[in-house]
Amino acid sequence: MNDYGLEQLRADLARSPAIAAHQIEVVSFDEARGELTLRMPLTTVAERGGDPPMFHGGSISLFVDVAGDFAVAMAVGGGVPTMNLRVDYLRPAFGPALIAVARARRIGRSVAVVDIDVLDMQDRLCSVGRGTYSTQIG
Repeated sequence: MNDYGLEQLRADLARSPAIAAHQIEVVSFDEARGELTLRMPLTTVAERGGDPPMFHGGSISLFVDVAGDFAVAMAVGGGVPTMNLRVDYLRPAFGPALIAVARARRIGRSVAVVDIDVLDMQDRLCSVGRGTYSTQIG
């Protein structure tokens, strides 16, 4: 284990203008299990429009990537580059917020793989993602 904790995670999230604009926040953090849960509210930055308003796919993709990246950061001690990202959109995502649950599947010497589920506030699965990340901080 490293000393990358909740306060460092929050500081790293706040440091990114894109993450800050989307108001992404930590819900839970379990380094031992390699699991991270984040929340993203429906704001004008994340909104696609429509009646009722819904989340834009680009904002959902960003949310998936952030969740996967920081699930790896918990294991290696800092943010890491994304190597590949896949997002499948399963249903329209309506507000007031979304939850991303990222589970590190494998943290290797050079590559990590993370699965990410995105749920609405009724616990309906809206999107699933899989990210591949370098394990080199940077």
